Amino acid sequence: MRIVSVRNLIKEYPGFRLNEVSFDLEKGRIAGFIGRNGAGKTTTIKSMLNLIHPNGGEISYFGKPLIGNEAEIKSRIGYSTGTVNWYPRKSIREIADVTKRFYDTWDDNAYREYLQRFQLSENKTPLELSEGMKVKCNLLLALSHKAEMLILDEPTSGLDPFSRDELLELFTGLKQSGIAVFFSTHIISDIEKCADDIIYISEGKIMAAMPKTEFMQRFSMENETLEQTFLRLERGVEHA
Repeated sequence: MRIVSVRNLIKEYPGFRLNEVSFDLEKGRIAGFIGRNGAGKTTTIKSMLNLIHPNGGEISYFGKPLIGNEAEIKSRIGYSTGTVNWYPRKSIREIADVTKRFYDTWDDNAYREYLQRFQLSENKTPLELSEGMKVKCNLLLALSHKAEMLILDEPTSGLDPFSRDELLELFTGLKQSGIAVFFSTHIISDIEKCADDIIYISEGKIMAAMPKTEFMQRFSMENETLEQTFLRLERGVEHA
């Protein structure tokens, strides 16, 4: 079931153009959004959240256009363009009490379940959390209002290897409950471990958007890892 449709998305900056970006995201699947720094990943995600205004294109969620339905759509998705950086001295309990006022779908039972699952103490403040636990705090707030989809910009960046593996395992568990996960990264091993689908962007253009197995069949050479494939493709782009 298609949850998100991005069609011919354009965003222009001096020296950079997001060039007719198109892809779909499906329910209960993990999509890895790969590309080097500056390729257009964050610009795409911010456009998908209407945090910046595209110059062209269409974005829809659950069969409804984002424009005109933003409040309803955002009540059904969870998103993070970084770790928790609001109310750094407020406890998680206090942050949750503020957040729940904005969501009719907030579920206290789910909040308690994910607190335990993520091993978070609601008495702690974001200042007291590791980078990995800050990411989990963001996910706690999103999942407590029953988000059907997570959109995450570089969620594993800056995490130690153990915390990264733990987060990727969490993504796998979430997809098994039907939640779609869309996360950007330049750490290709993360995609290799958990992604069902790959969306590959380079210099503002989508180079591929397909299941990971199909991507590797089409682009990988014999005995090549996904990271080796990506590096070879990027070198080809540089010399194109």
